[in-house]
Amino acid sequence: MRALVLDAEQRSANVKSVPFPSPSAHELLIRVAAVALNPIDSLYVFNPLAPTGRTIGSDFAGVVDALGDEIPSGLKRGDRVAGFLQGACSVNERPGAFAEFLVCPWDLVWKVGEEMRLQEAAAVSLCGLTAAQALFFRMGLEAPFHWPMEGPATAAAAAATEPEEKHCIHEPPRNRTMSFFIYGASTSVGLYAAQLVRRSAESSGMSITLLGAVSEKHFRMLQTEPYGYDGLVDYHDVDWPTKVRGLTHAGTGVDYAYDCISEGWTVSKTASTLRPSGKMAIVRSREGGAWIEEENLLIEPSYGAVWEGLGEEVQYQGIHLPASPRARSFAVAFYEWLSSGRGRLEPNPLREMPGGLESIADDGFGLLGSGTMGDRGSSSERAYMKPLGAEKMVYTV
Repeated sequence: MRALVLDAEQRSANVKSVPFPSPSAHELLIRVAAVALNPIDSLYVFNPLAPTGRTIGSDFAGVVDALGDEIPSGLKRGDRVAGFLQGACSVNERPGAFAEFLVCPWDLVWKVGEEMRLQEAAAVSLCGLTAAQALFFRMGLEAPFHWPMEGPATAAAAAATEPEEKHCIHEPPRNRTMSFFIYGASTSVGLYAAQLVRRSAESSGMSITLLGAVSEKHFRMLQTEPYGYDGLVDYHDVDWPTKVRGLTHAGTGVDYAYDCISEGWTVSKTASTLRPSGKMAIVRSREGGAWIEEENLLIEPSYGAVWEGLGEEVQYQGIHLPASPRARSFAVAFYEWLSSGRGRLEPNPLREMPGGLESIADDGFGLLGSGTMGDRGSSSERAYMKPLGAEKMVYTV
């Protein structure tokens, strides 16, 4: 079969013929229909951690082609599903998603409803889970779903899990007003974070004031459903943190902040919008060196790799993360919520790119650059190569 394979020496990727995968007892074989690009996909091609020969890519959507011997009822051949793999984003030897077929644990995919195209579904899994982890798993907002503290590793264990074992890790007091600020509100993670903040408010009965920083050209989109921002500031304004605080009660600052860029001075500036007892999460680690650490940073920002949700050991950028059953159980519950229909998220606006797997390295990674906002490319010669903004690149396989 064909797959997009890392060439670490050339800091590129090429479509190659690779062995056809075979699912284990607890895995699905999935025929890939569409893949979505994330900045981490290009980051670790231009700055490779893995050796040459590894299949790259994270987000996918497709159709179940075969099932392992120990898959519970409810899944069948022909089901439309979506999920993500780790690709070449660590030193661990695990293949990625940019291929004609892949294998994935049965409980780490979600069933795609008939109302959603697979191209749309491909854009949800990684960034949706990233946002959910930050809001509910790390910062403690009340989630619109429940999860067991320890996730079942087998179908037998899943069948034995009792409903009463499921609970929220944190339940904020009800009937109070809360403010939540998102920097990089038009990013893929930011678009899902806004929706999940709103869903948290609905499920908890809380009143949440949602604030964001973004380019002014995206104000109108973000003020409407499904985002519904109460206040927006233009990040080009050098005094935007003061303006954010001015939108809060008595100017005391926000209760929660989520920096969906985490580069340069964005972490310290986002932290400055918080009230003294506030909480904050970021999308890039301190070890990665993308953001500048200010000496008087008043709060330790919360960071966690989305890869923890896969329940496997992860090593990247000098970080070693042991397998986390707790993080995996959260991911399983999040995908169950998406599968149920109660948790439908509006997919990111799409830019559907031409050319399939063969065009990802040149066009897709050309637009994303080496993974930072300042290194993104564009070309005025082709409409699909215009600068990215509030949209996700998707390729049909």
